[in-house]
Amino acid sequence: MTRWLSEQEQQTWQAFIRMRQRLDAALSAGLAGHGLSMADYELMVPLSAAPQGCLRARDLAAEVCWDKSRLSKQLARMAARGLVDRAPAADDARGIVVTLTDHGRDVLRAAAPEHVELVRKLFVDNMTRQEAAALRSLSDKVASAVEQS
Repeated sequence: MTRWLSEQEQQTWQAFIRMRQRLDAALSAGLAGHGLSMADYELMVPLSAAPQGCLRARDLAAEVCWDKSRLSKQLARMAARGLVDRAPAADDARGIVVTLTDHGRDVLRAAAPEHVELVRKLFVDNMTRQEAAALRSLSDKVASAVEQS
């Protein structure tokens, strides 16, 4: 039996979608000024935090919840622009290690301050501490439910 959304639930869901779409568009526009897409940034951040700036492709895919095909295509585009390098893993010829290049790190360093300021202006500064705590709690609950499904 289908559990249809109530009017209030539908309004909440639509508000979330509208927020996500608008926020993604604004953040994408901000990164575009640095020649980056949101997809580029999503992959570059975990690479920049990893030891030696590299991760196995499967670990990177798991980190950002992407499938192998999407990751492979995005990494090919990024490699063509000199943002990342891909090489066979030393311990497993089937595995690929993705490394953030010096150029990629420079581009990320240049884009990050403006990106963070935009995140702050559009998202963080629009919440009280209580709202932020509630959002973290909700986000953790939803992520956990998705992971268990």
